Amino acid sequence: MQRASDFFNREQRKNIEEAVVNAEAKTSCEIVPVVATASGRYDRPEDIIGLWFAILAAITVWLMFPRRSDESGRWDGMPIYVGLLTMVAAVLVAFILGVVAGSRIGWLRRLYTPRNQMLKEVSARAREIFFDKRIHHISGGTGILIYVSLFERMAVVLGDQEVLDKLGQASLDSLCRQLTEGLHRGDSASAMCSVITEAGKQLSVPLPRGEGDNNELQDTLVLID
Repeated sequence: MQRASDFFNREQRKNIEEAVVNAEAKTSCEIVPVVATASGRYDRPEDIIGLWFAILAAITVWLMFPRRSDESGRWDGMPIYVGLLTMVAAVLVAFILGVVAGSRIGWLRRLYTPRNQMLKEVSARAREIFFDKRIHHISGGTGILIYVSLFERMAVVLGDQEVLDKLGQASLDSLCRQLTEGLHRGDSASAMCSVITEAGKQLSVPLPRGEGDNNELQDTLVLID
């Protein structure tokens, strides 16, 4: 599964942070880009995949070591307890391998995770980060979070009250669509830089940067593994 710390190289991180500096030079808002490996734990897919692996292992053992009905004059059949122990061992090992595969293989894990659940987890995690990173405490209510969650392949753009009043939710949703479309094309760093630049441009008119505005948060890309 793709980790946030490995998603951008050093040059790409630098470009994103420069985009934040340039955007904030035009507006009093504080723009915080965050990339997370995942927003939720999602235990259910691991159990389901483990169960499928266990079922396949049971079928495989059954086909490899079929039980024959007793035949007159034969004593070379496998004792029943050997077959049972083989079955139990194969099922246990397969279940563990399935759980490990479900926890490490992103596309397989997503396959068994309901989209609505991922959407709820991403939204909740974005709001949690909005408060944890003190974006909500920006003076004047001018903080904006640009959040990307890699496992779910979803993004959220959150604005504090003043940003919502000046831009409106529709503008934030438009920025989010611009970001997700760029991420879908595979040019992640450029997509992030582009949406940060566009946010600064849109915010520069209703919330221009004043002479007394201080930089309240570091202009860094936040990576959460």
